[in-house]
This record gives sequence, structure tokens and C-alpha cells, in this order.
Amino acid sequence: MRPSFTLPGALEAFLDPVVTMVTLAACLAWYAHPLSARYIILGVIAFSLSFPGNVGFHEPPQRMVRKLLTNWLVFLVILGGFGVATGYMKSFTRPVLIAWAVLTPLAQIGSHFFLRWALPKAITGSGQQRRVVITGVNEVGLRLLHEFESNPYLNTRVLGFFDDRSSDRLGELGKVPMLGRMSDLAEFMKTSDVEAIYLALPMASQPRILAVLDDLKDTTASIYFVPDIFMTDLIQGRLANVGPMPVMAVCETPFNGMSGLIKRASDIFISLMILILASPIFLALALAVKFTSPGPIIFKQRRYGLDGKEILVYKFRSMTTEDNGTVVKQATKNDSRITPLGAILRKTSLDELPQFVNVLQGRMSIVGPRPHAVAHNETYRKLVKGYMVRHKVKPGITGWAQVSGYRGETDTIDKMEKRIDYDLEYLRNWSLGFDLWIIVKTVLVVLNDKKAY
Repeated sequence: MRPSFTLPGALEAFLDPVVTMVTLAACLAWYAHPLSARYIILGVIAFSLSFPGNVGFHEPPQRMVRKLLTNWLVFLVILGGFGVATGYMKSFTRPVLIAWAVLTPLAQIGSHFFLRWALPKAITGSGQQRRVVITGVNEVGLRLLHEFESNPYLNTRVLGFFDDRSSDRLGELGKVPMLGRMSDLAEFMKTSDVEAIYLALPMASQPRILAVLDDLKDTTASIYFVPDIFMTDLIQGRLANVGPMPVMAVCETPFNGMSGLIKRASDIFISLMILILASPIFLALALAVKFTSPGPIIFKQRRYGLDGKEILVYKFRSMTTEDNGTVVKQATKNDSRITPLGAILRKTSLDELPQFVNVLQGRMSIVGPRPHAVAHNETYRKLVKGYMVRHKVKPGITGWAQVSGYRGETDTIDKMEKRIDYDLEYLRNWSLGFDLWIIVKTVLVVLNDKKAY
């Protein structure tokens, strides 16, 4: 909700690319290496791959650090893989490249922390805040006010509200005053230095909206409409077109177009590498399951996949039973159905190794919402709001919920609701860097997890 160009927005776009190039130049200077043409080309490529930066100053510090590290990891994998494959890596001095690889993310993190401290002071000291008004004292309008007040990087001051209701029906407005009725807005705009008007009116109030717009036809201020539909739980909400007609996506998969290609390519590449490297472990575990307890090596369970369609998910069998019907009992602590070997497999998540085959089949993804048994889906879809939205993407071997403390048994509705909250957060914020961060956290969680049984 800010204009197309602002100083914070420009800094967010240019900071990481510029720091990447400056750090490369600093490493060359430290090693007294001349700035030759090949390093200039490397710097230009680095700038191009990292522009524009996607880390906002308003984001929590933990997310900021995570995104910077994963962005840089993706950059190194892409550029390093190309350099090794083509032989161009040999054209560069190894100490310079190593120093650059290590120092760049540290420099980026330090730059972000510095600007997060310095920028609000500079904005406040400039005395040039953007002045706006909001029409509509309702949930949408008050939330908009909160966003402006809590985010100093927006550099926006809300002068007040306009609403047709009496003041005793409007509740607490805090320090922001009521400036009048909506019929007073046009006259107020003629005498006040206001840059933008935000119409936070219900979509059902079409006549009022049209009347306000008609009154404001002579104003030079920017006018933004904030419909109350944005208060719903949008998943990948975005504007699109059907021919010349604009439409808005309310619930959509994040894996459309190029994002889908990137997701699928990374799934195939990582799955192939893991299956090739882990093939001796795969064979050893298959033999161990076969000879330590009666039953099949691979347990195939019916679960819901993409768009709620039923799929078969593979696991090394870890139990003496194979629940796959209309009633499926979740594994619990000290569950008597779990075999001695199965306890080890479940604790280390090695029982899920065959699911990398599911990934190659296109049924699953490496990272995504964990698939639940069909019986559990039929139960929870009636109890948890937004439960089936998680099926807008392929289920994953690991997921944001699992590395955020919601792995294992969901014995209460509250636990399942929290798991779904994390799944939906993943859908809203997906990126390749986010996937890599979840994979790294999965390894750490598996090594020290007390919830797996």
C-alpha cells in the first residue's frame, strides 16, 4: 500500500545486488588482485541474478536472515554449477572466490540491520512524510491504519478518517481523528495537502463508493480502493486477466508458469541425487525390513495429493499392521504396533526414503504440506477451516509445519489447526530459497526430534 517508488523500496531492490558487487571488489582489493574484465563480468552477472532484492525492511529479523542466506545459497549453486560444468571456474582465483562466498551474506545481513536502524531516523528527520486519509472506520480501515503506523518504512502519516456513522458507533480510533462525513471529503481535499485517499469501504456499498468517486473527480490525489475481500484468507491472491476482463485470484497455487518449472526441476534434481547417493542405505533398509518382521517391505498408503486427488504414498513398513481403510489410527508414543526396526526408521525419518520415488513420479514434492491418510482428511476437512486449501500443491516429504514444531501426532484439533496455519503460510510465501531453508531445517530437526514415534 505505498506508491510505486519510494526510497525504502529502491533500497530494498538495489541493496543486495550492490553489496554483492562491492564485496567482490573488496575481496579483490584484499588479495591485491587486479580488477580484470572477467571479474567485471562476474560482478555484472551477480548483480543481474540478485536484482531486484526480495527482502523487505519490514520483515522479521529471523526471516530476513533466512531469506538472505537461502538466496545466496541458490546463487552459489547456480553460478558455481555453471562454472564447474563449463570450466570457467578455473579462470578465477580460488581464495578470492572463497572469501567472496563467505563474506557476501555477512555483508548483506549487516547492511540490512544498519539500514533498519538508520532509515527510520532519516525518514523521520526529513519531515517529508506522505499524507493520506482513510474513508471507512471498519476492520479494513483500522487494519490499514495499523500497517501505516507500524511500518516506518512506508513513510506515511494518516491525517484522519471519514465516515458517515456517528462517533459513538465508531469505537476507539487512537490518536487519529475523525475529519468528517464522506460528503465532506471533496471539500477537505481542496484545502489540505493530501497525497492519497484510501477507500476502505465494503464491496456491498457500491452506491456510496460511486458517489465518493464522483465527488473526487477533480482531485489530483491518488485514490486506492481497499475491498473487504482482502480481509479473507487469500492464498496467492493476485490480479489477472481473462482477455480484456480483469479478475482476481482468491485461492491459487503458487506453482504457475516459471515457478512451477523451477519447483519441478529442483524436485527432480534433488530426488535423483539423494536416491543415487543413498542407494546402498536404501538396499540395506529394504533387506532389514524384510528379515526382521513379516510383511511387505514397502507400505503403500492412500493419501490425498494435488487438487485432492487420491495417490499412493510409499514408506518402508515400520508397523506390524497396515492401516489403510476408513479408520486409520495415528501412531502414538510407545505404540505396540511399531516394530523395533520401525522405531528407529520413524525416529530418523528413514522410513520416508521411498517417497523420493513418489517425487520422481510427480505425485509428491520434496517440500510441501505433509499428506495425511484419507481417513484423517475426511475427518479434519469438516473440523478445520481451510483444511483442503493445502491440496492446491503437491504434498511434501517435509514441510514448514514439520520443521516448526508440528511433526508427529496431531491428537487435538488445536494441533491440526496450527499445522494447517503453517501449511497455508508456506503457500503464501513460497520461494526456492524457502524450500532450501526447510530442507536444511529438516535435517536439524531429524537429528534432534522428540516428537517422532
